[in-house]
Amino acid sequence: VYAAHVGANPPARSTVEVAKLPSGALVEIEAIAHL
Repeated sequence: VYAAHVGANPPARSTVEVAKLPSGALVEIEAIAHL
């Protein structure tokens, strides 16, 4: 399913396994900026 939506050159992905996010957060967002 993922490959069908992103095409031949998919963006980088990362996965982090943790028991609990800090401060009760529900999601973690990671970003890379190219300036």
